[in-house]
Amino acid sequence: MKLSVPDNYRPLLGLRDTEVAIKKLKDYFEDALAYELYLTRVSAPLFVKPETGLNDNLNGTERPVDFDLLDDNNARVEVVHSLAKWKRMALGRYGFQKDEGLYTDMNAIRRDEELDNIHSIYVDQWDWEKVLDKSMRHETYLHTTVEKIYNAFLKTENYIYQEYPVLEKRLPPQVTFVTSEELLEKYPSLTPKERENAICEKHGAVFIRNIGHALSDGERHDGRAPDYDDWNLNGDLLFWNPILGNALELSSMGIRVCENSLTEQLAIAGCEDRASLPFHSMVLDKSLPYTIGGGIGQSRICMFFLQKAHIGEVQSSIWPDEMIAECEASNILLL
Repeated sequence: MKLSVPDNYRPLLGLRDTEVAIKKLKDYFEDALAYELYLTRVSAPLFVKPETGLNDNLNGTERPVDFDLLDDNNARVEVVHSLAKWKRMALGRYGFQKDEGLYTDMNAIRRDEELDNIHSIYVDQWDWEKVLDKSMRHETYLHTTVEKIYNAFLKTENYIYQEYPVLEKRLPPQVTFVTSEELLEKYPSLTPKERENAICEKHGAVFIRNIGHALSDGERHDGRAPDYDDWNLNGDLLFWNPILGNALELSSMGIRVCENSLTEQLAIAGCEDRASLPFHSMVLDKSLPYTIGGGIGQSRICMFFLQKAHIGEVQSSIWPDEMIAECEASNILLL
């Protein structure tokens, strides 16, 4: 457990006003995102069968929550970590065409999260995915998509500021793009997280591209599963959070693997055995559409725009007794 307590912290909105603001903010951003990316809302699963290969393996070490089904011969299912793979299959099954996409509310339990101000075992995010042509799998299209998402953030900031003038605007007019290798070259003596903090404090909003491959120093900027994002065409969107004095990741996204990048990344990760799973086989035989997609943290958006010090101020979750007591003593009002 890690907890950072800002000096002289006072929430700008009380508990009841916070609950009202969360609903307003989520509704507005959801509509803005759907408009910017031309997305249709769909229903999505809370759990999947592990043999389908549909669950997100995240960094490859997190343990999914699983349980058995009474009415299905005691088959086991896993609570999703995210819907990165399921969304791509849904786009093909539902008949979405180029430049059309879907989004959904994704709820997950990540039992191995180390709890702190921005990490909870309960994850709530908007998962979205769009169809593209293979010819569109390039940096320019990725950047254009990031800029559209950022425009939804700017609209949301203007809206919530008008609703609650006590809040302060923080976002710069444009997002800054940098690759993970460029970030290493710029801050060679810093750790990856320290580099994120340095670049975000300077620019306010940053998209760090190309996450997954080893960098020139032999280390990876961050871990990525080998079977959904193309490590050469993905990235994280981070905002500077002055309350905690660090970078806050709001979204992880990317152009998804094609048959070639999937083969390459499975080999690098030593996961070639996954190639025989249904999802992976469909990517390799090109029976799934080429897509771009990602997740956008709902509670983290609320935490950022409502200027809270702890994610537990905008979502109801489980916290250690020690953390609860320290939050209560520090004016951090957990839901």
